Amino acid sequence: MRILVTGALGHIGSRLIRAIPADYPGAEIRLVDNLFTQRYCSLFDLPDQATYRFIEADVVTADLARLCRDVDVVIHLAAIIDDDDVAAATIDRVNRGGTERVARACAAAGCRLVFVSTTSVYGTSNGVVDEECPIDDVRPLGPYTSSKWHAEQLLHATAGLRFVICRFGTIVGASPGMRFHTAVSRFCWQAATGTPLTVWRTAVGQQRPYLDLEDASRAVRFLLARDLFDRRVYNVVSLNATVEDVIRTIEAYTWADVPVVYTDPPLPNDASYSVDSRRLARLGFQFTGTLDRGIRETTALLRPLVGRNASVPRR
Repeated sequence: MRILVTGALGHIGSRLIRAIPADYPGAEIRLVDNLFTQRYCSLFDLPDQATYRFIEADVVTADLARLCRDVDVVIHLAAIIDDDDVAAATIDRVNRGGTERVARACAAAGCRLVFVSTTSVYGTSNGVVDEECPIDDVRPLGPYTSSKWHAEQLLHATAGLRFVICRFGTIVGASPGMRFHTAVSRFCWQAATGTPLTVWRTAVGQQRPYLDLEDASRAVRFLLARDLFDRRVYNVVSLNATVEDVIRTIEAYTWADVPVVYTDPPLPNDASYSVDSRRLARLGFQFTGTLDRGIRETTALLRPLVGRNASVPRR
């Protein structure tokens, strides 16, 4: 098995590339990353059960035809999230334009594609949404979610491409290449360093989908094992929870009371929804992740900081 992973050194990729050899011993795993975030540590202590090859390259400019040659599957994780320091045009160029280049290269090479999108493409207050929800419930907000939504449409328009789309919830859990930019990870970092949690005022009681990192890795491998490249969308969500639920769980591992500063979001957002992931579950996949597990993993890495800045954890 030859597998190419773009964005391989990131939060999701750095854990996934360590798990693949358990299912495919002897696999050749090509790791493509532009090192924009300099996560060199993601390459440390890789398992011996696979052959790894690292290629420093950007999906926007790389010779993807060459990189995809003789590859069985491409797992496309490379993306830029919303960032005040990154122009919307740059996010679109990487997330939409880069995905289009990857899709065309896969179609030409005859290799299959796993595309990781986001449940943030949903933006509704209508309760529960699934992959067949009305188009009115798909309301991408901001450059990142818009670029992911448009990238999904490009895949459907690419002739001859065998692909599957995974809409991931917000990641919870630790990995060698993690950053502390997504909501739960950032809250864990703030709590461990004695910094008040910065929470959007309107988001406290809103329902949002979360994905345990181990579930994320297992879901991708589940799709690979079943050769499930049916050109469909699958929500990949361990649980739905509110920001208040997240804060209460963090309190259990750090302070009895975590200080919180409430701020206004950069864009108005009154969406509150739960994401249904039963389409994947009906195929036999079992979600096992919890907020408790993911936050426990993350705060365990920060335990020395917690010890200095907080009282003894309650668990």
